[in-house]
Amino acid sequence: MAEASEFLDQAVLISGAGRGIGKRLALAFAAEGARIGLLARSRAELDLAQLEISHMGGQALALLCDVRDYAQVEAALERFRAFAGPVRILICAHGAFGWIGPLAACQPQAWMDGIATNLGGAMHLCRAVLPDMLEARAGKIVLLAGPGAASPRRNFSSYSAAQAALARLAETLAEEVREANIQVNCMNPGPTYTSMTDDIIAAGERAGAEELEAALRLQSSGGATPEEQIELARFLCSSRSNHLSGMLISVSDKWRKLEHSRSQGAMFTLRRILHSS
Repeated sequence: MAEASEFLDQAVLISGAGRGIGKRLALAFAAEGARIGLLARSRAELDLAQLEISHMGGQALALLCDVRDYAQVEAALERFRAFAGPVRILICAHGAFGWIGPLAACQPQAWMDGIATNLGGAMHLCRAVLPDMLEARAGKIVLLAGPGAASPRRNFSSYSAAQAALARLAETLAEEVREANIQVNCMNPGPTYTSMTDDIIAAGERAGAEELEAALRLQSSGGATPEEQIELARFLCSSRSNHLSGMLISVSDKWRKLEHSRSQGAMFTLRRILHSS
């Protein structure tokens, strides 16, 4: 398969790789021959993900790290660089809600922890990998951005603010590194059952009736399929998307048209949302 050869032996660093969508993408890229850096805060989950990749014949290194701490990110990157070489693909798949509930009743530290994890963690990872990408004049950065990036999300102000900021970060960074042949995009993986779904259910009435009902439905249905998410992630990390940067693309968008057409690119940005409101 052509796509498999493109990722063969490439150094791919994935945060939030111990579970959920991050782990799903780690297994998919490992199956295509990439060398995977598994970055997360849970040693048990990291070890299990590394074991699964090893059993399928892949190569992965578990990197215990809190993305809120830049020193830990730098140390993890040094370990991974020794294992796989300079990072050529970064996928930020970590996430946390921070505070769930009305802002008027929030615990300020919990609210700020959501910003530090979602936005600050992505910034730390981008900052750490960019020097090598700039030197090589090549790289792909994909930031996962969930609900809140494109529209308000009641009772999830910390998470939503961070998701919108991630989209703007991707757009801004894309402009900074465009001439260096580095592409930066946001990927909305669609509604997916993960441990964060359980966080909504555990929050109960603080999340609001609508969010709680949606979470319970998601618990039953599973949401967007792994194939949809993997296909979009593959596209954004491949040479087929070299002409796209600063985009906010969801699995539910008609994104396949972008592979052969540049004219519709402006549809998939945060600016389209601001201009249409």
